Amino acid sequence: MNRLELYINDILGGTVDPKAVCSVEKQTVATALVNGNNGLGAVVGKFCMDLALEKAREAGIGMVVVHDSNHYGIAGIYALQAAKKGFMGLSFTNTSPCMVPTRAKDAALGTNPLSFAAPGLNGDSFVLDMATTCVAMGKIEIQERKGHPIPEGWALNSQGKIETDAKVAREASRMLPLGGEEINSGYKGYGLALMVEILCGILSGSAYGPNIPRWGSHKVIANLGQAFIAIDPNNFVPDFEGRLTTLMDYLRNMAPVESDKPVLVHGDPERTHMSEVDKRGGLCYVSNQLEANAQLAKRLKVKPMASTVETK
Repeated sequence: MNRLELYINDILGGTVDPKAVCSVEKQTVATALVNGNNGLGAVVGKFCMDLALEKAREAGIGMVVVHDSNHYGIAGIYALQAAKKGFMGLSFTNTSPCMVPTRAKDAALGTNPLSFAAPGLNGDSFVLDMATTCVAMGKIEIQERKGHPIPEGWALNSQGKIETDAKVAREASRMLPLGGEEINSGYKGYGLALMVEILCGILSGSAYGPNIPRWGSHKVIANLGQAFIAIDPNNFVPDFEGRLTTLMDYLRNMAPVESDKPVLVHGDPERTHMSEVDKRGGLCYVSNQLEANAQLAKRLKVKPMASTVETK
C-alpha cells in the first residue's frame, strides 16, 4: 500500500505498460530468458516463477531470468509461490542505485533484495526475505510516514554522514550495505548486492548498477532484471519437509536469553502478523497512509478505501 501511488504514477506516466504480456526469448529444459515487455513487476514475477516451477517439475530444477521488468514488490512472494507447491524457491531483483559500497562516496547498487523459501510440514516453511542493505528502503519510508527517526547505521545523508532523519535519508538515497561500515563487515552486504546484480542485471541483459533510473522519476523505463529459481527437493534427500521442520522446531525450542522473546525462524514473525490480521479482520495503517490513500482516490476519481479508526 505504501508504494501504490508510485505504481499508479508509473502507469499514468507511460513508463510501465499495465497490459504487457511476457514473452520467452530462449529456453532449455531447465532455463529460460524472458522479456517482461515493460509490464508490472508483480505480473512478470508470477509468470517467471510459474515457468521456473514448470521446468523444475520436469528437470528437478528451473531457473528463469528476465529483463525489461519493473519493481516487483516483496521478493518473498515469489519464493513462497514455490514453497506452497512443495519446491524450494529463490527470487532476486536489482533496484535503482541507493546503496553506497564500502570505500565509495556515492550510491552505485540497489538494495538488491533476495529471498529463499523452503517447505516444511503442514505449511511451516522457512522464508528468508532480505535486502542486501542494512534495511530495505521501505522501512525508511514507513518511519517517515510515522514521523519517527531512523537508527544510526541505516543510511547516510548527501554529505556522506550518518543520518537519523527519515525524510533526509530517503531523499539522499544513500543506504549502507548489510553490516554497515567496513569495520563491521559491510563488505559482505556489498558482495551480496553485487552477486544479485550479476544474477539479475548482467545475466538477463537488463539495466544494471548505476544505469538503473531512480524509481519515482516516472520519466525513464526502468528495465529491471530479476532471477527466479525453483528446486524440487524430492530429487535429493527423502523426507526433506520433515527434516526441515525438525531443525526449525529445535531452534524454536532453544532457551531464549529473555523469556518473553523466544527464538524464531525466518517466516515466524510474518505468520504471527498474518494471524493478528485475521483476528482483527483487516490491516492496520498509520493515519498518514490513510490520508495519502484518500488523496489518491480523489485524484483518480475512484471510491476511497473504507477504513475505521482503531483505538487502544
